[in-house]
Amino acid sequence: MNCVWIFPAVPAGSDYRHNHYVPVWYQKRFMRPRQGMYQYLDLRPEVVLCNGHRHTRRELRQLGPVSCFAQDDLYTTKWGSVENTEIEQFFFGKIDEEGRRAVEYFAGFQHPDVNGDAYQSLLTYMSIQKLRTPKGLGWLAAISRESNHNLNLIFLQKLQNLFGAIWTECVWQLADAMLSPVKFIISDHPVTVYNRSCFPASSYCLGFNDPDIRLVATHTYFPLSLERVLIMTNLSWVRNPYQNEKKLRPNPNFFRGSIFKFSDIQTWRYLTEQEVLAINYVTKKRACRYIAAAEKEWLYPEKYLLHPHWSKLGRGLLFMPEPRDIHMGGDIYIGYEGGSHDAYSAYGHKPWDKDFENKERDAIEKRALLRFQAEFATMQGPAWRGTSGNFGQTKPRVDSKEYHTRLVQRAKQLRKAQKGR
Repeated sequence: MNCVWIFPAVPAGSDYRHNHYVPVWYQKRFMRPRQGMYQYLDLRPEVVLCNGHRHTRRELRQLGPVSCFAQDDLYTTKWGSVENTEIEQFFFGKIDEEGRRAVEYFAGFQHPDVNGDAYQSLLTYMSIQKLRTPKGLGWLAAISRESNHNLNLIFLQKLQNLFGAIWTECVWQLADAMLSPVKFIISDHPVTVYNRSCFPASSYCLGFNDPDIRLVATHTYFPLSLERVLIMTNLSWVRNPYQNEKKLRPNPNFFRGSIFKFSDIQTWRYLTEQEVLAINYVTKKRACRYIAAAEKEWLYPEKYLLHPHWSKLGRGLLFMPEPRDIHMGGDIYIGYEGGSHDAYSAYGHKPWDKDFENKERDAIEKRALLRFQAEFATMQGPAWRGTSGNFGQTKPRVDSKEYHTRLVQRAKQLRKAQKGR
């Protein structure tokens, strides 16, 4: 069957030809009040020929958001002599409008608030944001093995919820930089991933590649403002951080249903200056070409970071949520009007899946989680570095003296037992 696609031609001087792959409204969230321009760093400045002389363009410029993270006709489709801008005008227009409200909501989120629309809009926006950048489109072209830009833009629209189920089943932590003099920077690929075992020069990170978000130790993070960042960590990694970092998480299928629980979101983590520098360092290393910041010094975190070794950032636990807030189980059962019902495991398995109940995996995770909680408490101290809203919690958790002592003793016993093996 032959299909004929008819698209209206693009009017001359169309406003939809200059495409921001990082929206202007999002960029403005990383500027000081009344700041009109910020520092824009080109990590790979071009060498240009002018009047017979070669020179390298300036790597650092002061630019406003309208001039940053943009490319002409990035989303314009071309079919013969006909050009079309409806993807920018209609598709991204709606995504950005709803995404803006969702980002604002989670930037100010506090327990016990619940907003299902904001959650869904944020997931869709983040999925699209990860795919719409030059790096994301390059990755999409590579995995689809399709060099036709028009078709890749169509794939982008069809895959707009590609990452939703995996991110839904992660442990969410909203961390704050309000106590740090250094704030967050942004890049040309702001939905960023980090896996401590996938160094920037590894095959997982070359070209347009990022470590797969389904690798158990891969964290996804997304700065929401100058002072707040959303960090998503695979539950199986929090429960067992002693396994192979490059192993796939349980139930790694992308396209399926999942359930989100707002009260599980961890808040009340206040990042130190060194932690913010480390996050900015990862942002810079995972950028494709450009980063931007409200202050010039923030663009060079490697100058001030005390321990820049990739696998040891934050003692290897920079993006890890508070494990003392994590528990085993997590199956969710739902009843509907009319008598129908549904169920999901903590990893999104349905009751008919063979791994809906996996006693061997659960036993391994339980032992590992108890060990990790003890070791983390010894490292972190009695004060938790993140607390969910479960059980009506309205303030940061702190271990009682007796409980913390038991955790420290457990960690010592485990270390002693391991040395004796």
